[in-house]
Amino acid sequence: MVKQGFKVLDSDMHIVEPPDLWERYIDPAYKDQAPQGLTRHPRDLAVRVGSHIFPPENRSYVNAITPIMAEQMDVYRDSEAQNWDSASQLVAMDNEGIDLAVLFPSRGLFTLGTNDLEPGLATAISRAYNDWLADFCAGGNGRMFGAAMLPPHDVEGAIHEARRAVTELGFKTVFVRPNPVNDRNWHDSYYDPLWAEIERLGVPLSFHEGGKVDLPQPGANFETHMLYHTCTHSMAMMLAAVDVVGGGVCERFPGLTVAFLEGNCSWAPWLLWRLDEHYEMSAKYDHPDLKMEPSEYFKRQCYLSVECDEEPAEIVSKYGLEDNIVFSTDYPHADSKYPKSVDRFLEMPLSDQTKRKFLWDNCATLYGFDG
Repeated sequence: MVKQGFKVLDSDMHIVEPPDLWERYIDPAYKDQAPQGLTRHPRDLAVRVGSHIFPPENRSYVNAITPIMAEQMDVYRDSEAQNWDSASQLVAMDNEGIDLAVLFPSRGLFTLGTNDLEPGLATAISRAYNDWLADFCAGGNGRMFGAAMLPPHDVEGAIHEARRAVTELGFKTVFVRPNPVNDRNWHDSYYDPLWAEIERLGVPLSFHEGGKVDLPQPGANFETHMLYHTCTHSMAMMLAAVDVVGGGVCERFPGLTVAFLEGNCSWAPWLLWRLDEHYEMSAKYDHPDLKMEPSEYFKRQCYLSVECDEEPAEIVSKYGLEDNIVFSTDYPHADSKYPKSVDRFLEMPLSDQTKRKFLWDNCATLYGFDG
């Protein structure tokens, strides 16, 4: 499939999990603690995990998101009628002009959203989701690939699950949310065995933010969806990038590739400039282990995703980041432009060479696709 002369690889397409996924797939030892999907309103993506409901039952948030979801029912009516199955996902890909897609969760983004998960349960939740996703991708005619959920609560469990997901399930990446768990930074040596294993497996570590949970999130102090959602995804990625790059993860693991997804890319030139300024000012006291400017590590090892209508993204080429940007549709979430995401992107004020890199070449490099 070629869309206006361009092949398209969606770096971050979403699925909609059935509400009873974890009840059906989780290890029987944890069945009584399995997350439960909620169906309180049209396209409800919330889950109940123990005593928690994520996103929390905030009336202002529900009042805002419910009409947005309802307005989208027409465009997603066929997918909804098919219970968001693999066949409907392929139809959506065809409607957009997407050749291949790497799939990330919807409900699953909430299931590990608290510090107080017992490590074994966190791993069981992740493993159940990954098993379900493998079955889902099996119906994708070789065009859909999984992103494996990893539990930061359980490093040993995360290591084993990363290995299983890549070597047995054939997934193309592993992911965590960017929100710190148990107040532990991503550059903490606690995670080094996990980063080492992901580096050895040769797949990228992806960070992917989601809706409100009980972990630290920029903008969580705001009571409305408009204010909160303006901040969360992009600013959480900024913090994770500073943490991973400035904190020395890329120095210690030079073969590790890191993707910061669904958080925009236009902020990167400014943030990396500022991080370089502070490297120059105080790295010899604070981070003497860093051998290069942070921006050089980022260009060597990191990727960001671009929104289909993110016009400020034209600045990334000027600052040497053209090879670090990948495209995503964010189907079928509230801010997706489906089924016109690719069309909207092709209207962007970018050269054909840049569009080709964002739509295919960089994505193929990130996820290890040939051709």
